[in-house]
Order: sequence, then structure tokens, then C-alpha cells
Amino acid sequence: MTDAAALEQIKTSMPQAVPLVATMGIEYLEVTETTAHLRLPDQQPLHNHVGGLHAGAMFTLGESASGAVVLAAFSDVLDRATPLAAGAEIRYRKLALGDVEARATLDADPAAVRTDLDGGGLPQFDVTVELTAAGVVTGTMTVRWALKPNKR
Repeated sequence: MTDAAALEQIKTSMPQAVPLVATMGIEYLEVTETTAHLRLPDQQPLHNHVGGLHAGAMFTLGESASGAVVLAAFSDVLDRATPLAAGAEIRYRKLALGDVEARATLDADPAAVRTDLDGGGLPQFDVTVELTAAGVVTGTMTVRWALKPNKR
């Protein structure tokens, strides 16, 4: 179980821990053990050739949101396992104009993931992400995460 201070630490430490987050200006609005809500303010340097948010920037925002959920859900095992994005699928649905938000949701039972890790496994699980601009869904994403046991 992650306490409120640890959740707040995730929100404030990510721009330092992941320099791309700071470079892009990603904002961590809310992080819980099962969800994360991030925002990427509209910025001309992140636009594509048709004036919307570049596909790579959308992907980075979604992956960052999914990672925040993983850190929050499994902060208690980070001393013995490293979270790694193992794969991802994204669907671009509409041109993303203006500020873009990402809402990520953990699709796994955290207890089952911990049981797998405790049993010597390499647990893998999904986090789904919805990307929106002005309330319109502009993309959906699934990120497959793994908790890789640290070598001792």
C-alpha cells in the first residue's frame, strides 16, 4: 500500500528522474495506486505537420501516465524489482489540438502481480490509457509492463 506522501513524491520526482518529462513539460495532476492523470500543455515545438500534437509526444504522454501508475502500485517492491515497459500499442483516433490529457488505469490485480514476483516469476500486466483533448478522445493505448527481479 502506497501512502499519500509516496504518491506525491511520484508526482514531483518524475521530471528529475526522467529528463524527457521535464523537457516536454508533462504535468502530473493526480496519481493513485490504480490511476494516473497527466497533462501535456499545448506547445508549438511538439506539433506535427497538421498542427496537432505529434504522435511521438502523444505516445510519450501515455507511456508516462502508465509508468506513474506502475510506480504507485508497486512502490513497495522497487527495492527488489525494476519496472520496465515491455511493449505498447497505441491507436490515434482524432487530431489532438490544444492541451492533451492522459488517464491511465492499472488492469491487473496488484496482489496477484506480487504473488507472481514472490514466487520467482517475471510478472507482466497491462495499463490502459485514454488520451483526450478538450474532452474528445484522441487516442487509446495499452502498455504492457514487467516487474523484472533485480539480480542479487
